[in-house]
Amino acid sequence: MDEAMTPEVRLAALAAHLAARKLDVDLGPAGLRVTNPQVKGCCAKNTADTISCRFRGEDADRLWYFTSWGEPIAPADRVTDAAVFVLGYLAEREEQ
Repeated sequence: MDEAMTPEVRLAALAAHLAARKLDVDLGPAGLRVTNPQVKGCCAKNTADTISCRFRGEDADRLWYFTSWGEPIAPADRVTDAAVFVLGYLAEREEQ
């Protein structure tokens, strides 16, 4: 496998995009931990997630980003699309 195509390299690329958008990132063995420091309060929902990068059988075993609950985010070569998705679901939501 081309080194630029490894899950670790792809997660590092996503980490750079999210950090540039003011999210806190921590790349570790469990994946990419992303936290939205803009969301205030002790009990805010959807403020953090651990993103993984793995092969997706439904897409010819291409690398994809996934949420911690297994939802596909975007192909790993679409880092901007993945960043937009993560920003969206970690955004502060007003109570309705």
